[in-house]
Amino acid sequence: MKIFFLSLSIALFAFSCAEKHSNALQIQELPIDGEVEGNLIVGPSVLNDPNRFVWGGSVVKGDDDKFHMLYSTWECGDSIPSFSNSWVLHSKIAYAVSDYPDRDFKFQKIVLKGRALEGDSTAWDAQMVHNPHVKKFNNKYYLYYGAGKDPGVQPTGSKGEHVDKRNRVQQSQCIGVIEFNSFEDLMNGKYKRFDTPLLTPRTRVKPNNIVMPSPEGTEPKPDNIIVVNPSVVQRPSDGKYLLFFKGNFYNPGWRGVHGVAISDSPTGPFTATDDFVFDIRNEDGTIASGEDPYVWYHKTHQKFYVVLKDFTGKITMGQPGLALLESVDGIKWTKPEKSFFMKKEVILKSGDTLHMNRLERPQLLIAEDGTPEVLYSAGALINVNPTQKGESFNVHIPLKLIEN
Repeated sequence: MKIFFLSLSIALFAFSCAEKHSNALQIQELPIDGEVEGNLIVGPSVLNDPNRFVWGGSVVKGDDDKFHMLYSTWECGDSIPSFSNSWVLHSKIAYAVSDYPDRDFKFQKIVLKGRALEGDSTAWDAQMVHNPHVKKFNNKYYLYYGAGKDPGVQPTGSKGEHVDKRNRVQQSQCIGVIEFNSFEDLMNGKYKRFDTPLLTPRTRVKPNNIVMPSPEGTEPKPDNIIVVNPSVVQRPSDGKYLLFFKGNFYNPGWRGVHGVAISDSPTGPFTATDDFVFDIRNEDGTIASGEDPYVWYHKTHQKFYVVLKDFTGKITMGQPGLALLESVDGIKWTKPEKSFFMKKEVILKSGDTLHMNRLERPQLLIAEDGTPEVLYSAGALINVNPTQKGESFNVHIPLKLIEN
């Protein structure tokens, strides 16, 4: 009988530990300090600029205990194309800083531009730089970004002959990185910028209107046509760096798919695998379309998480917003019981809830144990695609962990 109770006690203890280890990650968004003014949210919890579009922003806490944001921005106005074209042709990366993680970020300066503006129109990142993702590894900072250039008008009779400049640049996007020691150095232009991208697509498969297509019959890899939206994390099990990215599939309509590349160094070389990650399947067997992954490792849960925009509602069980997936090794991903991370809305301190037309490019500030503390999201109250007025912003949403 004593042996039975001892065995039962051990089993219950093991079950309790397993339950603790498998805790679901659930967060609650907290109200932000802001108010509606025209087609914008303004206030301490929002970064916007009357002279520019403002889009995705990534934040890291510095050695000075300040919070440093790098974000996409570009000029607005009658002389600039509408949002859907201007981000491809004009995006730059700006720097803002705050004493607080979730408010009062102040613009400092544009820190990275397409190299054509510096006199080099042949560089791989000549036309634009976009979607920054900043990380700190081994006491250095790394700014990962997407960028592209115009490869020029394509030959008559080719699959790319009718592709306009906007889409030629869009189809040229690769991922790069700059390395710097401090944000003071970054402000002063003291950083290492590489002449070649960190990651380029291995296949270019599309039925039509494609620049420099792969040979007929090529099987598309996850890094098809483009690699964009970088998210980098170091894997604790072996110290390797995982670079997650999005590629484009057309079969026949567009879908965003994701892959992962692996390196021994934050600056590469990165080698893309053939694995499709975040591969939640539709009824027809195709991968559910998502975008804008932010990946991190949760030390307490001992697993990776990703938050990403779910286009179809397949991952979030039909609710528009941001989805959550998890992984033990960073390669094989599964949908947790609670896969819905956040609604497509913002709550104001006044008590009002605002439905967002756009709430995407999620980037997180993560606590030492792996708990998300603040979500930084590109946002718009209206359909921003046709506007030239700069009616977009970055909203900083404090998060609260819901205890299981």
